[in-house]
Amino acid sequence: MPARLRTYTLGCKVNQYETELVREGLRTIGYQDAGAGEAADLCVVNTCTVTSEGDSKSRQVIRRLARDNPGARIVVMGCYATRAPGELAALPQVAEVVTDKRELPDLLGRFGVVDVPQGISQFAGRHRAYVKVQDGCLLRCSYCIIPHVRPQLASRPRQHIIDEVCRLRDNGYGEIILTGVHLGHYGVEQNWRKPKSQWLRLADLLRDLARLDGPFRLRLSSIEATEVTRELIDVLGEFPDRICPHLHVCLQSGSDRVLRRMRRRWGRQRLVDRCRLVRQALDHPALTTDVLVGFPGETDEDFAATCEVIEEVGFSKIHCFPFSPRRGTPAADMPDQLPGNVKAERTAHIGALETAQRGRYFQSLLGRTLVVLVESPPSWTQRLFGTACRYAPVEVLGDGAPPEPLMQVLPEAIVGDRLLARLARPRPRPA
Repeated sequence: MPARLRTYTLGCKVNQYETELVREGLRTIGYQDAGAGEAADLCVVNTCTVTSEGDSKSRQVIRRLARDNPGARIVVMGCYATRAPGELAALPQVAEVVTDKRELPDLLGRFGVVDVPQGISQFAGRHRAYVKVQDGCLLRCSYCIIPHVRPQLASRPRQHIIDEVCRLRDNGYGEIILTGVHLGHYGVEQNWRKPKSQWLRLADLLRDLARLDGPFRLRLSSIEATEVTRELIDVLGEFPDRICPHLHVCLQSGSDRVLRRMRRRWGRQRLVDRCRLVRQALDHPALTTDVLVGFPGETDEDFAATCEVIEEVGFSKIHCFPFSPRRGTPAADMPDQLPGNVKAERTAHIGALETAQRGRYFQSLLGRTLVVLVESPPSWTQRLFGTACRYAPVEVLGDGAPPEPLMQVLPEAIVGDRLLARLARPRPRPA
């Protein structure tokens, strides 16, 4: 009977990619995914340490896996494993803690994997696939622990990425998302040793990928405002049918005073100006963002400045997080920590702003042709669900034929939190 494997991932897209890389390597030597209610022989947990809650959830997952899979070996990896390996090694059934992601090939080798994969060819249980192109962050934002656990910049070889995207395309993935710990720093550490004429940038990689053939589209994950360069915008404009007109640009705060305390590298106007450039260059792009409310010392005026930027840019989706002190970061020891009720009120206010702006953006999409990645089961032919190129959830009235991975639709109404659309092009009736 083949050995059974169970994986569990907490945290970001990079973690999800790295779990899939380990899973794919183990499957080459015969491991099979454990089914529901079936005990696993090996459990791999990829942890997150962005917040104390992430640490707590990681420990809870490990204890639950030990209880539900008696006798299983548990391997723990991820940012929490890097930050505090001793805490995790003491948990039940933990056989190994991987403290450095660069050790993953050695880990797979210890399990008997001879040909360690250079990338993935599938993404279990998903219609879209993440492709990690870069690791590491050199910034020192005062609230963030990640540069302490992923400090080394490392960009993957261009050809490895191209080969991986081709495999995923050939295996039917209609959307491929490029991701990294600091996506905009792709190529930076390699460029240090080269003349500027030979620099490799994210825009260059994106153009190479956009020129590939086949029925798939590309999307960028989170990026910093200063890295939304004119070159990058030009590439998005050059390939409107291949690259989703959507950028997730991190705001965090609209107050220059708070941004300085956060040790961010730019002021509010830089982000506003870059977003304006994007709107001028692209056809009705979607702009989304992250906001951190309740940072130590954030006044009512500071919070009002954040709301002003949100309204000026017109973000269609906002990931809003109340500040949570992270032990080991400067912000955790700053004076003027705000009470929980203030953070909750400000989070709710951002949520109301998001709802209003999202509604206005969705209204502007009515009657425009959108390309939707269909994410409902293949057996669903009358009513389909998916995500549009402009990062809007869409419900599509089907025609009874099996859905294609990417379909052109015309949105006609807003229903709850999604668009209701019909197919833009009639298809042959099913036999």
